[in-house]
Amino acid sequence: MTTVSIITPTYNSLEYINETIESIINQTYENWELLITDDCSADGTWELLKEYAEKDSRIKIFQLEFNSGPGVARNNSIQNASGRFISFCDSDDVWKPNKLEDQIKFLSDNDLPFTYSSYQKMDENGNLGGIINVPEKLSFNDLLKTCPIGCLTAIYDTEKIGKVYMPIIRKRQDYGLWLKIFKEIRETRGMQEVLAYYRVRTNSVSSNKLRAAKYHFKVLRTVAKVPFIKACYYFVLYAFSGLFKYLK
Repeated sequence: MTTVSIITPTYNSLEYINETIESIINQTYENWELLITDDCSADGTWELLKEYAEKDSRIKIFQLEFNSGPGVARNNSIQNASGRFISFCDSDDVWKPNKLEDQIKFLSDNDLPFTYSSYQKMDENGNLGGIINVPEKLSFNDLLKTCPIGCLTAIYDTEKIGKVYMPIIRKRQDYGLWLKIFKEIRETRGMQEVLAYYRVRTNSVSSNKLRAAKYHFKVLRTVAKVPFIKACYYFVLYAFSGLFKYLK
């Protein structure tokens, strides 16, 4: 059974990280390693992580010397990953038990380098909200217009495309990573099945939509290298798509 490396950044995640880790421990696909990089938490997160690492050798923990943001934390885990497949789960999100098993089978059956799935929103208390349905197929040009990929559902095959790292920016690092990957693969397929729960938090890094939008434009210009006028066009499409998605 092929190893899956799960990439998790943490920062003051004590309230939710336990649920995240338990959802990974409960995966029906058992050959995984969970690489958690802590970004200088001050709320007891690191102490809890040490307890989990002592109980399960598949859980590997790291701590950054300085607070550097989730992109740096994720890249540190990617650098230390030994699995063929790289997947992502943030420290307040939750996976369904069949998430890894179903995605690995989907990747294998369709000979894909990268895939993603639908997911469902939940609030800070765990109450479920709207479902984010993803397209069956996605190309690089599609991704320039909007980003339907939830980071908690993405997984890629290092044997096909190598290790790919996130750009070092404070926000939208995941979008930057997908663009880097899609520049190579051009297109792929996703799963319509809901495989994970995305927690919407009022004080999270991604909760400030205006600032996130500014970084989205920056990614189009600096990572995708889109000319200014075209970047403005794609940004308008992204803004309308995002408004529709978060009103659901």
